[in-house]
Amino acid sequence: STRHCPWKMNQLPVKSPLASPVSESTNSRGEALDNLSMDSFWLEVENIKQSAEAEQEECGLADVKTQEEGEAEAEWLQDAGLSELLGDPGSDSDNLVLLSTLTRTQAAAVQRRLDTYSRSRRRKNKHPVRHVRDIFGVVGSEETATEKEESSPDPLWHNLRTSNTQRKTQDYSCTVRNPGKEEVFNMDVAYSEQAAVLLKGSFLSESRKSKDGNALTRFKIPKGRLGVTRIGDLSAQDMKKIPTLALIELTALCDILGFELKRNKAAKLKTTEKRLFGVPLNTLLENDQKLLPNTKVPLLLQALLSCLEKRGLETEGILRVSGSQTRIKSLEQKLERDFYTGLFRWDEVHQNDVSGLLKRFIRELPAPLLTAEYLPAFAAVQNIPDLKQRLQALNLLILILPEPNRNTLKALLEFLSKVVARENNNKMNLWNVSTVMAPNLFMHKGLPNKIPEGKEKQLAEGAADVVRMMIHYQDLLWTVSSFLVAQVRKLNESNSKRYQFCDKRIKNLLRKIHADKDKVEKNQGEPSKIVKVHASLLLKDSLEVHLNNATRVADVLRQFQKNLCQNGWNIVNTVNLLKCNNSMECTNLLLYEVGGNIGEHCLDPDTYLLDLYHINPHAEWIIKQNPSYPRTF
Repeated sequence: STRHCPWKMNQLPVKSPLASPVSESTNSRGEALDNLSMDSFWLEVENIKQSAEAEQEECGLADVKTQEEGEAEAEWLQDAGLSELLGDPGSDSDNLVLLSTLTRTQAAAVQRRLDTYSRSRRRKNKHPVRHVRDIFGVVGSEETATEKEESSPDPLWHNLRTSNTQRKTQDYSCTVRNPGKEEVFNMDVAYSEQAAVLLKGSFLSESRKSKDGNALTRFKIPKGRLGVTRIGDLSAQDMKKIPTLALIELTALCDILGFELKRNKAAKLKTTEKRLFGVPLNTLLENDQKLLPNTKVPLLLQALLSCLEKRGLETEGILRVSGSQTRIKSLEQKLERDFYTGLFRWDEVHQNDVSGLLKRFIRELPAPLLTAEYLPAFAAVQNIPDLKQRLQALNLLILILPEPNRNTLKALLEFLSKVVARENNNKMNLWNVSTVMAPNLFMHKGLPNKIPEGKEKQLAEGAADVVRMMIHYQDLLWTVSSFLVAQVRKLNESNSKRYQFCDKRIKNLLRKIHADKDKVEKNQGEPSKIVKVHASLLLKDSLEVHLNNATRVADVLRQFQKNLCQNGWNIVNTVNLLKCNNSMECTNLLLYEVGGNIGEHCLDPDTYLLDLYHINPHAEWIIKQNPSYPRTF
């Protein structure tokens, strides 16, 4: 411990008693890690302590008050977009719309939190909240649930209701995965629904013994007829709906697996007068966007990563070998003074000092990069016995992160992947990088630091393993599951119908709705369709496309390219179009689905357009140039 700042691993949530069988599997994985050196981890922890001591700073740890009964559930309902259930005045229409999109396991998760909150309110003799039956049309209180079980037992509901007793005898036997083998990662069906099916089965667990990232299990997302959606493919308006849906799904998944999803309250720290280090991400981005609009990642972080990519990737022990604490502190002061003026000389800085600045920037954020609220959840992912389900939970947690945090984390992980790719030169393999970066992501001076005695090694290995998964599987983790995209479409459809219904011309609109419905049903039976594809920013003309069951987005882009070059269409803007043998590369073009039940959706080249048309017949399809930016988000 230190005199001024007792840096330790951040407090991790105590495992639920329901998860006792899982702990055995977790311990076995911990034994498999015994042969993996944790020296880098503890050396990094010591460096962090020395840095804090040298500055003689008081950390100002925030006191986190114990939440009263029902308080956590109330916060959860608010974050899940269901605050009106707490008795706040307002319309129930938004709640009805949201609940109409949920799966059975998701609805059960909502009900559990509402039941707990209702009981706490009754104990405090406060006015009752709206009954779940009156609002959602799903199972209500415990008494009603019992009556439902007796009258028409539902196997899934029975499993959820009796989990307290079932989990204690649940068979969590693990079959070890074949390292390097490719497996399917299903994103079409809600993760919690998949887990419910596997509730009585055994789980596959991968050995964590290998330091070689190439030996880890490889997962492939099967492309359905609608393709794959990455983070960044959806409009900002639609992406705002994703965190709420992801939180409900993550909670449902944890309920099925028998884990309690605990969240911290955001710690309030003293404000700083600095401009770069110790400044909230939102503030950094606001300042940076005044200089460079549409900036998604802090300019300082971009500069640090760029400097390391240019001169540090080949440096042996980069990230692991610590730079001079005195020089790093001096460089921080120079950056605060000269960064925005452009006078800072990056070519004069030692690469190990730059890596020290990078880690210091992450640690000095007022709130953890993984957020104070969800840092315990990220750490607790290690307790899930099945690798695929650990990745499912991580995927949902990343979708829950605020956009600035998510974009910043992605930039960092992309850089760390580049470090691992140069392992032969820099001697930093995937496990080395993970053990060095884990303390910088999971230790934070603004959060409580209680660790169960004797658990330090297990928690340290678990944190490093979570970082390893985020680095190695980042392409998978930055994907928006198809079932979440489908729920967003349902939300948009329901909102659209509600607004139409409030219009004064109700009779005419109802006729139109029925006519549109008949038209859609008719279209779904059509084997082909002729549609128009617009490219208003490139051409004055539209492209007529004949769709059949085999027409993909890539086919339309090739047809557009062919007509553009052969027919002499009137080009509006040729600036920055890539040329190759006097023709435009179709890889520089993207097809967007705009309107209908989606805001704006950048389509996967392998999307089958007739299937998409049947799902969203009122959308427009627009060809745009692929936006150019330094990193992919």
